[in-house]
Amino acid sequence: MIEADLTERGVSGGDPVPSGWRVAVLGGGAWGTALALAMLRAGHFVRLYARDPETVAAIDRGENPRYLPGIALQPGIVATSNIQAALDGADCVLAVTPAQALRAMLTAARPHMPAGIPLVLCAKGIERDTGALLSAIVEEILPGNPVAALSGPSFATDVARGLPTAVVVAARDEALAADLAARFSAENLRCYSNDDLIGVEIGGALKNVFAIAAGAVTGAGLGASAQAAMVTRGFVELRRIGAAFGARPETLMGLSGLGDLLLTCASAQSRNFAYGLALGHGKELSGLPLAEGVPTAAIAARIAAERNIDAPIIAAVAAILDGTITVRQAVTALMTRPLKTETND
Repeated sequence: MIEADLTERGVSGGDPVPSGWRVAVLGGGAWGTALALAMLRAGHFVRLYARDPETVAAIDRGENPRYLPGIALQPGIVATSNIQAALDGADCVLAVTPAQALRAMLTAARPHMPAGIPLVLCAKGIERDTGALLSAIVEEILPGNPVAALSGPSFATDVARGLPTAVVVAARDEALAADLAARFSAENLRCYSNDDLIGVEIGGALKNVFAIAAGAVTGAGLGASAQAAMVTRGFVELRRIGAAFGARPETLMGLSGLGDLLLTCASAQSRNFAYGLALGHGKELSGLPLAEGVPTAAIAARIAAERNIDAPIIAAVAAILDGTITVRQAVTALMTRPLKTETND
């Protein structure tokens, strides 16, 4: 057990933070390590689970050069490759494994998961094989643990360095979302709460697909105007699919929707934008960092088709990724679609 003896400390605005929790972070990549640092700054005791012993050893040395090169980690993160040790006595769990690996991770965690504590989803995506949102996977495997999601415009390197960042924490239980947001907030990390869990998940998942589209357009040299059109019309598709899932429009206009979309579609720091950029340049894609938008594109296109939702950009990204069409062919097809009024959406 990790001893919790921190006193209350203040955050921006003078609001008190509850006494330190024991937070388990499942995932030792860039985002998992950055969130572990954020939890330390918020006054919590942190154990981080990583499968790779080399990553564990590096974090114990105060670095994670494979995922966060050049960033020194402040002391306090207890890293382990033993998932039971990471979860022992935890008050809260942050699941930071990639979306397509979440089911396996939760299955491994289930025997050791403390009853009743919240599990916060920090990855973004839709399960490729089932079309399930990540919250549904948690509810299936860990029905006794309330589920929440942390999302918003945030690069791991910015959070790790302690640069100002705003995110949203969502849960169906409004009180739980507010409590988590208060506990996670610290200097330079502002957490808003939201009870529209589905809306936050949809925004986080689909923005990755549109980031690939934006990167591909840029990589193919089609110009800033084409990129702006791609992002804007992508947001229209995001709203259509979000509405079909019951997401609230104001959620999609917020940090986890439009905010995350704008960040992810405008910088090569985004793995999905970088993947699209390489795609547009015609470069070799093997060896690139994981881009969660790749598996999400295929399942999102299938969901849109099954529900009769007009989502031509998502369909085009899926077709590009499976090699059916080229980036330029996709853009030509999009530009020659039947004309209609912009408000007819």
